[in-house]
Amino acid sequence: MSDSPYIQEVTAENFEQVVIHGSMERPVLVDFWASWCQPCQMLMPVLAKLAEEYQGRFILAKVNTEEQQAVAAQFGIRSIPDVRLFHGGREVDGFTGALPESAIREFLDKHIPRESDSTVEQAMQALAAGDTASAITALEAAAAADPDNPRIPVALAQTHMTAGDWEAAKAALDRLPASEQDQPEVTRLLGQLHFASEAPPVQDLPELETRLAADENDSEARYRLAMGLVLQQRFEQAIEHLLTLMRKDRQYGDDAARKALLRLFDMLGDDPLAQDGRRRLFNLMH
Repeated sequence: MSDSPYIQEVTAENFEQVVIHGSMERPVLVDFWASWCQPCQMLMPVLAKLAEEYQGRFILAKVNTEEQQAVAAQFGIRSIPDVRLFHGGREVDGFTGALPESAIREFLDKHIPRESDSTVEQAMQALAAGDTASAITALEAAAAADPDNPRIPVALAQTHMTAGDWEAAKAALDRLPASEQDQPEVTRLLGQLHFASEAPPVQDLPELETRLAADENDSEARYRLAMGLVLQQRFEQAIEHLLTLMRKDRQYGDDAARKALLRLFDMLGDDPLAQDGRRRLFNLMH
């Protein structure tokens, strides 16, 4: 049994209390291991070191699969080391194998709250209340104190975009490491920034609609109108215009309509509009 308050041996009898109930208060990292497993022996001191270093921001729960076969079977453990992260009473992530310390830190930091996260929450509350200046000031201070927290650049980008400062928003996202660039929230924000750079001023939209009503083959008007509609979150109408532009003038802007659709679908993620739009785009192309 470890003497550390941050490391606990887990059995079938205390699993519910330590892991399920415990993860309601803070994340619990469950390490399934065995004495004969050499990679397990390599991983265990790394996990123990991190548990001490994080000082209770997560609990390390160790499950000896030789002694706790029922627990291992319950979670379908087939190869070890197998590490599962529980939070809020349920399993939320995991990894297998003896990862290097840097990779485990990255894994943990995706899920474990940092001190600067409270500042991010306060800044988002200020933003919701319309106080963008206070939100930006707080987030810049948080970034200086904790430059490795990926949540801060994302929150800064959201705040700058609300203020209409697209360049500052892009600069904030550029601070993110490459490993964070493909996260759904980042993809959504980058998509919004792209469309903001392409969109006409909102007051020009009625003129573009008038041009298109007069000439349905006005590709420039249709494309610019679609960009403006995206920025107004009128996604369904934007998709219709871009699909129509593909049918009528596929070569416009070096296949600009198809490229814009793909970017928009990435931005929308799992939205049913994106799923339906991808299907229609595929049918149109084939």
